[in-house]
Amino acid sequence: MEKKKVLIVAYYWPPAGGPGVQRWLKFTKYLPDFNVTPIVYIPENPNYPIKDESLVDQIPAEVTVIGQPIKEPYKLARLIGTKASKTMSSGVISETSKQGLIERLMLFVRGNFFIPDARKNWVKPSVKFLSNYIEAHSIDTVITTGPPHSLHLIGLKLKQKLNLKWIADFRDPWTTIGYHNKLKLTNFARQKHKALEQEVLKTADQIIVTSNITKKEFAHISSKPISVITNGYDDSSITKQPLDKKFNISHIGSLLSDRNPNVFWEVLSDLTRDNKIFQECLQLNLIGVVSKEILKTIEAYGLSQYVNLMGYVSHEEALLLQRQAQVLLMIEINSEDTQCIIPGKLFEYMHADRPIMAIGPETSDVENIIKSTNTGHYFSYKDYDALEQTLLDYFEAYRKGSLQVHPIGLQQYHRKSLTKKLADLILN
Repeated sequence: MEKKKVLIVAYYWPPAGGPGVQRWLKFTKYLPDFNVTPIVYIPENPNYPIKDESLVDQIPAEVTVIGQPIKEPYKLARLIGTKASKTMSSGVISETSKQGLIERLMLFVRGNFFIPDARKNWVKPSVKFLSNYIEAHSIDTVITTGPPHSLHLIGLKLKQKLNLKWIADFRDPWTTIGYHNKLKLTNFARQKHKALEQEVLKTADQIIVTSNITKKEFAHISSKPISVITNGYDDSSITKQPLDKKFNISHIGSLLSDRNPNVFWEVLSDLTRDNKIFQECLQLNLIGVVSKEILKTIEAYGLSQYVNLMGYVSHEEALLLQRQAQVLLMIEINSEDTQCIIPGKLFEYMHADRPIMAIGPETSDVENIIKSTNTGHYFSYKDYDALEQTLLDYFEAYRKGSLQVHPIGLQQYHRKSLTKKLADLILN
């Protein structure tokens, strides 16, 4: 039986680092197992804020990768403000009260002149190129994945022009994502975003989201079928590792200004003050981009001496560090808008077989997953007593050498199991 070709329009692709690249890198790895041949369309000269060259070796041999040049404003923005443009492109937006004139100006321009995002100028040349490519290679299914959500506009135009099957994959929401309100949008820009979002959701043949909460949100806008396919974990060459001798609590990934759980720092501060043994054993590994606001808060609570700032590491090294940690920390912004956000690292955390402490908004999809898989504990930003007790329980188990978890039902989150769900949508 001849395999079905599918064209995937993506911005993040190796050597891009960070979580955005993992989802479709892994889907393309397993799609050929389900009778689907992936062709990936990417920008030839992207502005990736983080690079991980080791991921290039993971590009599946069966995948055809094509590309076209892209013009992005970040290079021009660096001429105006190098520091501000670099932090913005990496996803770090300062608190409003601490934004300088240049950062405020750049946010205004980004939000109101680049709708839906800074890759909007890639839409028109991409549609022209892909229209010819699709017809020449007899492709009848296109998938777009965002953010950046401008890529969905490529799918929209191709759908209107060629009437092919179009699947829109939303790794994150569009107008309700947390940072959207920081873009200093005018009323016109806000309505333009919503109009484009609605047009995409109502035109796509199939919508994919990563959480049940996002599915409910989109169902109020569109009557098109919506499927939940979360992120997941994959097999790794990294085996079980010896655990750190310290009581090492590790956070892997960006810690932006809004992800600042004072309650957690307060609990750690009180425990280090009142418990000499806890003080001697504690270590906080912060791996990835950490905002200055977070570091200042940690310093204010007297915890700086326990912090090991490691910066960005390769994906392979991140997996290794997860398996060496005593406890894995996950922090999400305390907002109703983030109840639907399920960080991709959650599934790798679960597969690392180390207890998870997750802090985020009340009632979230992350809480449901952690509870159903028995992989740790979830706390709100108010749960001082529960956080303190769990840390003491984990610390006591650490001292006895018995700190472990007993996960259940993880196989449903394996990348191959998730790709099977995707392949069913493509083939049916």
